[in-house]
Amino acid sequence: MIKIYGNSDSGNCLKVRWTAERIGAAFEWIELDSFAGATRTPEFLSINPAGQVPAIVLADGRVLAQSNAIIVHLAEGSDLVPADSYDRAKMFEWLFWEQYSHEPAIAVRIARKFFMGQSDADLDPGLLIKGNAALARMELQLSKTPYLVGQVMTLADIALVAYTRAAHRGGFEIERYPSVKDWVARMEGALGLSPLPAVQG
Repeated sequence: MIKIYGNSDSGNCLKVRWTAERIGAAFEWIELDSFAGATRTPEFLSINPAGQVPAIVLADGRVLAQSNAIIVHLAEGSDLVPADSYDRAKMFEWLFWEQYSHEPAIAVRIARKFFMGQSDADLDPGLLIKGNAALARMELQLSKTPYLVGQVMTLADIALVAYTRAAHRGGFEIERYPSVKDWVARMEGALGLSPLPAVQG
């Protein structure tokens, strides 16, 4: 059985859980509180010296870290990875883009604003600009196709919905991106997820 070390408040960790559930993999979820230093203990650092979740331990004892590397490994051979070489490359294009242009702005604002309680005045205004640019890029694609790589869901969708569905927690107005909003609802339905509640105050 696979062991998944993760934090349920982390989109990077949730995408691993959702992928495992989607493909029917048997796994044990081990919850770690990153904010409380649980990823910096000697025990966990022996698993992932980078001190980050998610990390998985495979049935044979091998370890894998980095969320998108993990989901690609888990989903290999499934319908979440396109058989067509071009479509597969487009999936990777979105996965690389997610970690470079989407997550660093949207996830950071969510963490600092929602979980750490920082005010907008305390936050780098560039995060809002970059996050909205990322959402606009997704809107452009999703106004043309129901999923990011075309007509069917791939790992790209699972990876990107993790923080996009929580973008309002970072102060992003998802209503400005109607195709993204519809896609989030479609993905939540496909993955069996309840919509996240609105932020109060």
